[in-house]
Amino acid sequence: MSTVDPRLPVVQNAPIEGKVVLVRFDHNVVKKGQIRDPYRIDRTLGTLYNIVERGGRPILMTHIGRPRDKKTGEVHCREEESVGPIVDYLERKLHIKFHIPEFHIDPAAGISGIDTSINHAIRALRERRIGGIYLPNTRWFRSEETKDDASRKLALQLAGLADVYINDAFGSWQPHVSTYDITKLLPSFAGFLMQEEIVNLDYVLNPARPFTAVVAGSKYDTKIGPLYAIYRKADRLILGGVIYNTFLCAKYDIRIEGVTETDVEAARELVEMDRQEKKIVEMPHVVESDLPDEKVEGKYRTLSLKDFRKGARYGYVLDIDHRSFADEKVLESILSSNTIFVNAVMGYTPHFTDGSRALDETIDRNTHAKKLYGGGDTLQEFKSLCPGLYLSVLDNAQYYFFTGGGTVLTAIEQGSPYGLKPIHALMKNGGKPPL
Repeated sequence: MSTVDPRLPVVQNAPIEGKVVLVRFDHNVVKKGQIRDPYRIDRTLGTLYNIVERGGRPILMTHIGRPRDKKTGEVHCREEESVGPIVDYLERKLHIKFHIPEFHIDPAAGISGIDTSINHAIRALRERRIGGIYLPNTRWFRSEETKDDASRKLALQLAGLADVYINDAFGSWQPHVSTYDITKLLPSFAGFLMQEEIVNLDYVLNPARPFTAVVAGSKYDTKIGPLYAIYRKADRLILGGVIYNTFLCAKYDIRIEGVTETDVEAARELVEMDRQEKKIVEMPHVVESDLPDEKVEGKYRTLSLKDFRKGARYGYVLDIDHRSFADEKVLESILSSNTIFVNAVMGYTPHFTDGSRALDETIDRNTHAKKLYGGGDTLQEFKSLCPGLYLSVLDNAQYYFFTGGGTVLTAIEQGSPYGLKPIHALMKNGGKPPL
């Protein structure tokens, strides 16, 4: 098994005893005030345990949702995107007390910065009267995502809270203040989850062949870069969702409801590439529906690709029919693979789920391959559609579930995890105090 680049400073070597340790996690698991799945939180407990066991005093932080309005720049601190549910979960899980600081919130601009009111909590933390501090949602701070003097000020304020910085947020690959700028001001190290994600990413970047990748998405244009990178890397590629619909439109000269002409034109390049290399394994049966948001008997049906007619128009194609996975070519592609990477929900949830379930069950029939799943929706679908299978493979060394699907795709596009700016910043700092 590979290891992380020795130039990456790691938490194992961090000077932690008696220090306040600022830790950036990716605990972005709260939706409408509820934790959807605590998996991302649980995966970071090893780093948290290590810090406390070695005498460190932790200050935790994460982003949740997208509080910033991209058009207006306003930051809205909605209670449903607070860290409260995460703290409740950690307190029940660990039986320790966390403190959430309260800062002044501007209704349109969020939190301007960290004021001195937090000093009382830090004193209590050092004196072990509380187990930890959990800062408010990092994206509630108006300067977290900006690149200006205010973001520099926020970085200085965060650095002023602690002695050491740990980044264990593999899923947060954007270079924001709490993942990037802070490394210039404190000795900085990678947590255990960050290291594990990087190591397992090597199975995708340098796969045992044959390598089959399964990719889906709700938009074609946002996945073009990673899609082409995966196409070049894989021996076989299975598509789902709007990405597959767009490919079908471009290849068979048909039109499917919900697929834009712009995307169809963009997909023609992929079609031409595949005429030469023939890597795409087509799902021969798809599910067409008259309704986009409901699954009503008599309003949906299975279509076979062999029946497509040039110039024909079809309704919403919302799933892969489970019979596709019994097709000889599809089955052979999956069962003969030595590496399988999945970043895909095959159908339009929550009503069209047969394709995703059939995909996961078919992949499990391959008993020798390394099977790696992207984070987010891919993992959530696996867990909800195949709960028994999910529980049975959680500790199976042949399976690995990434916590950040978008980060994996970005690293594949770049060809390495070490080009991701937060990781590169850790390596540049080298874990040493800034000059």
